[in-house]
Amino acid sequence: MRAVCRPWHRPQTILQRMILTNSDIMPGDEDYQALLKRAREKIPQAASSGERFQIPDVELFYEGKTTILRNYMDIAEKLRRDPQHLLGYLLRECGTAGSLDGRRAIFKKKMAEKELMSKIQGYTDIYVLCTECHRPDTKLQKDGRTLVLMCEACGAHRPVMIIKATKAPEVKALEEGKIYELMIEDISRRGDGVAKVDKYIIYIPGTTKGVTAKVHIDKISGNTAFGRVVRE
Repeated sequence: MRAVCRPWHRPQTILQRMILTNSDIMPGDEDYQALLKRAREKIPQAASSGERFQIPDVELFYEGKTTILRNYMDIAEKLRRDPQHLLGYLLRECGTAGSLDGRRAIFKKKMAEKELMSKIQGYTDIYVLCTECHRPDTKLQKDGRTLVLMCEACGAHRPVMIIKATKAPEVKALEEGKIYELMIEDISRRGDGVAKVDKYIIYIPGTTKGVTAKVHIDKISGNTAFGRVVRE
């Protein structure tokens, strides 16, 4: 009788190399059966159903020069990533400050949809998609000081860079040469109106308590400032 050669299919992972078909297992080999069972249990299972992976489109609206990403948490959940980790990347890449507000993200600059989608895609390529099987079934793990992207579908892994915390640029509460709308809260001994902004006490001649005026800041000395009313 002619022997039939079985084709050999190279498995993708080390654990899969341990799995053979039932006809390859020697009867009565209980130790091997136990080893085979443990190996099968350790093979990573794909986290998705295999459907085409697609990042949700950004939903933006604007308040002055501020951009608000309405569906930020929907995007973070789709990518299966820590919202703060994703936000840190976006703030650094967009060169701005920002914060989370419930399920929204707020960026302190005006951005177009195309620009923000491009940044989110960049994050996905680095921190989500497996470079071997191109699936999103991955997770981030720390290995010492190295951040590693582990694929739950094919078992591949690769190191990725760690995002450093993004420090929001300091915004001064009061600056010389700028105009502010201030409430006069008190009157000084010299009869000047007194307003307060953050740590600053501002003296404005020709004003009375309780009124609101547009004030040009002429000089700042320590925590004391001097201004004048701007007549429209």
